[in-house]
Amino acid sequence: MDGLTVWFEIPVKDIARAQKFYETIFDFEMYASEVSGQPMAFFPMEDGDEGAPGALIAGDGFEPSKTGVQVYLGCGDDLSDVLSRVEAAGGKVTQPKTVITEEYGYMAYFNDTEGNQIGLWSRN
Repeated sequence: MDGLTVWFEIPVKDIARAQKFYETIFDFEMYASEVSGQPMAFFPMEDGDEGAPGALIAGDGFEPSKTGVQVYLGCGDDLSDVLSRVEAAGGKVTQPKTVITEEYGYMAYFNDTEGNQIGLWSRN
């Protein structure tokens, strides 16, 4: 298999609030649109980028959760930069930067403004 994960969606209650939160902590812009009547905000991705593309999504049947499937977002060289912006943007750090192993890198967790628990990952 080339890659098992091909797309992800993070459920949100308030698409504008969630978009602002993720744009703030990652320091990038997201593209907002509606797809099949569902408000969405898309994480930036260029052809040739590694990883799976994804979006924030709001609407019936999409419920934020701290206990569902765990998504980890890549943070480049060091997740500390992204993690340092979480609380100022309205989220809460629930696990600080923690080594997985020297081979696999580091992870951290935060709760976003919508009630999701999201993981962060970096090599360093």
